[in-house]
Amino acid sequence: MAKDKKKLVEAITAQEVDFAQWYTDICTKAELVEYSSVKGFVVLRPYGYAIWENIQKNLDARFKATGHENVAMPMLIPESLLKKEGELVDGFAPEVAWVTAGGSEPLEERLAVRPTSETMFSDHFSHVLQSYRDLPMLYNQWCSVVRWEKSTRPFLRTREFWWQEGHTIHETAEEAQAETAQQLNCYADFCEQDLCIPVLKGRKTDKEKFAGAEATYTVEAMMKDGKALQSGTSHYFGDKFSRAYDVTFTGRDNTLQYPFQTSWGASSRLIGAIIMTHGDDDGLILPPAIAPVQVVIVPVAAHKPGVTEKAHELADALRGSFRVKVDDSDKAPGWKFSQWEMKGVPLRIEVGPRDIEQGQCVLVRRDTREKQFVRFEDLATAVPAALEALRASLYENARKNREARTYTARSLEEIKAITAEHTGFIKAMWCGDLACEEAMKEQAGLSSRCMPFEQEEISDVCPICGKPARKMVVWGVAY
Repeated sequence: MAKDKKKLVEAITAQEVDFAQWYTDICTKAELVEYSSVKGFVVLRPYGYAIWENIQKNLDARFKATGHENVAMPMLIPESLLKKEGELVDGFAPEVAWVTAGGSEPLEERLAVRPTSETMFSDHFSHVLQSYRDLPMLYNQWCSVVRWEKSTRPFLRTREFWWQEGHTIHETAEEAQAETAQQLNCYADFCEQDLCIPVLKGRKTDKEKFAGAEATYTVEAMMKDGKALQSGTSHYFGDKFSRAYDVTFTGRDNTLQYPFQTSWGASSRLIGAIIMTHGDDDGLILPPAIAPVQVVIVPVAAHKPGVTEKAHELADALRGSFRVKVDDSDKAPGWKFSQWEMKGVPLRIEVGPRDIEQGQCVLVRRDTREKQFVRFEDLATAVPAALEALRASLYENARKNREARTYTARSLEEIKAITAEHTGFIKAMWCGDLACEEAMKEQAGLSSRCMPFEQEEISDVCPICGKPARKMVVWGVAY
């Protein structure tokens, strides 16, 4: 039994040895993805897709609670349509995949495989919007997009990935800006409550904002290795896209007006964030809200009378409230323990002949391996308590990691000294000039993650050029 566990755990590279390989090992050995025959594309395996389904389900419920409706747009975009908004097409041009033939016939016009859907939504709005009475239109789409990335890693950067993209139009700028803030807060709350990942909320610099947006807002998470992962963005477009695509409506004063637009999105890279925020050397640790299996029940000495039956009885009692699985396969219990630990199941219940005699079972938390003897009649209260304790512990550990890896710097020399020793967030002032932002990348290897809503006055000058500082920026190395 111990040998089986040792062999299985050794299949995962230790984080301290090679964090990148550890991550890849989990993606494949926990059966989340498989590489496909098309370079840069992956297969989402059932367990990986089940995690994505739960993310979808929880986010979708939040969107619908604020009045959003799901739609589906075509995946192919005519080149002439894509080119109508100059900044957008310039921003995505290097990543666009093109369809040039239908069957054996060349197309009259190239078709882009959607890298994003602003163009299709704007074109649609131009046909269906008539009056201010039609506003707001609050749409969301669940789909995959294709971006021809040069370097790929499962979940973090693949040429096709899964996401949702919200697209809304509003009568006034104030309404659109409120929508932008609302959806950013939605992502932050989801990350913190459901994924147990603390995030920084803030505005992107003009260099880092979405192509064509007036303003981009972000939630930034820190992984265990100190690197940043953008975990959701919300964009305010003003009326730029409406003007580019001739989206108009008759206003309350009977004049023709342009509506104000927003766009916001989160993707399957959130699964990568879960792995790198919570995982350990034995595999995944999944937050209860999105775990495909929240409780796995393992019969011990299953060949003895009544053991498997008791396991299924316990599962039936819990199944109405939790996602439960009984592992009644013919593998050894130790192998099962290791397998479900690798898959990150939050709670394990062990039940054997002696447990049945004593009217109890063993409850084991995935994060701490803490064992608790629970009487059968108390399981209904012990399970939710243990899940909540695990959820709170995951969040707190991630918060402590971010706090320990967040630094403050007042000079470029101090920034370089920190980056030479550590990976993490560095808070420093910025004058607002693009040249200084680019110099930070060239000289310290850091990109601007966001200008946090909660500002600090670290110094009164920019550490790069010495000019008066305008904003405090969180800098870091990003995935």
